[in-house]
Amino acid sequence: MQPTNSVLKKPPARVTVPSHAKLLVSRPEAAQLLSISVRGIDYLLATRRLPFRKIGGRVLISVAELRKYANGDHPERIVA
Repeated sequence: MQPTNSVLKKPPARVTVPSHAKLLVSRPEAAQLLSISVRGIDYLLATRRLPFRKIGGRVLISVAELRKYANGDHPERIVA
């Protein structure tokens, strides 16, 4: 039995990091940053035009790589 005067502990608050301070972002966040669809991101990942890391079951993309891709010249269409 717990004492009646015990203080109930709250779970720790989830840390939220602003998107400009993140090192890695998810596929939907990457799509939002590049102003394209998630399907477009999936195509870039599948064709290895955009490097990614898999941590656990999550696919994460480096913000630095997104910036490098965005600053590059891309005359071809993303999805055929």
